Amino acid sequence: MTLTVYYNGACPICRREIDHYRRLCQREPAPLAWVDISEAPLVLSGHGVDSISVRRRLHALDEAGRLHAGVAAFAELWARLPRYRWLARLVRRPWLRPLAEGLYEGVLAPLLFRYNLWRGRCDCAEEG
Repeated sequence: MTLTVYYNGACPICRREIDHYRRLCQREPAPLAWVDISEAPLVLSGHGVDSISVRRRLHALDEAGRLHAGVAAFAELWARLPRYRWLARLVRRPWLRPLAEGLYEGVLAPLLFRYNLWRGRCDCAEEG
């Protein structure tokens, strides 16, 4: 049962975070697969996710074929990492989830996306 995590490898901050998770998996194996969407921006088009949306936030496809985005994708990822399970439980709490989603969707994800556009790490003209 593997969770497939779709991350933006062209973003140095995103790549550094994913590299951290991957190193954890080398020490403590977890059922995770990794897809760098900067190399395949249309990989989730069959799930209705365009190449810009896939770059804006983390996505994860679970074992049942359900697609998770943003905080929900992080929660799915963290739930499979021994040192992060507590964080998955925390962000899934009904009182914290809206705050976490607001912070991620309203501040963090847009800032990272704009930063990567500004640095030329996103060729978003290929949309379509």
